[in-house]
Amino acid sequence: MLLDAITNKYPLSEIIMMILSAAVVVLLTLPVHEWAHGFVSTKLGDPTPRMQGRLTLNPLAHIDWIGALCILLVGIGWAKPVQVNARYYKYPKWGMALVALAGPLSNLIVAFLFLFLYGLIVTIFIATEIYWDYIALISVMEYFFGTVAMINVYLAVFNLIPVPPFDGSRILFTFLPQKYYFKIMRYEQIIFIGVFALLCSGVLDPIISGIATNVFNEISNIASLPFTLLGV
Repeated sequence: MLLDAITNKYPLSEIIMMILSAAVVVLLTLPVHEWAHGFVSTKLGDPTPRMQGRLTLNPLAHIDWIGALCILLVGIGWAKPVQVNARYYKYPKWGMALVALAGPLSNLIVAFLFLFLYGLIVTIFIATEIYWDYIALISVMEYFFGTVAMINVYLAVFNLIPVPPFDGSRILFTFLPQKYYFKIMRYEQIIFIGVFALLCSGVLDPIISGIATNVFNEISNIASLPFTLLGV
């Protein structure tokens, strides 16, 4: 994100669009992600998210400022995790898996909506025969909507890493014996620091980028399908 843009001397217009895209992610995407966790947990009988005021889309209830800064600088970050209590679930392990899956799934839905909205706007411009009159604006919108969508996909893939404290670990642990789960959780903070260091160093970037790019392309194809069928 911004660090890469400054290092490679991107044009000022692109840097501004990156900052705006990061702001949308911090103020919209991260709150939606955490709200999704809380919403599913509440539906499974857990009152904790509601009691702690986390069952809301208000970004101030969810923002972690260090995580938000990381979104701006490197394109991957986090919000304050929603606390849930699996003891309220009828099937605790499966309930935790559903709650964990809700966050990344919400990111993929947001990515789809942004790509679909861009396609809809372009379709309207073409239908009203003003496309070429606003080609510069459309180019800016393509960059903005695409960047927001891509960051959402990155966050979904990032959160599905199957090690604690990421959402992917909660899904994986559904299939592990409880004794192994508690052994791994003892090292949660160390594992997180190690994985984040690997991310910042770029070691994991080819893997995550490759997966995220493939997922982004598939979502883009699905989002553009209605307009393709219309001959746009």
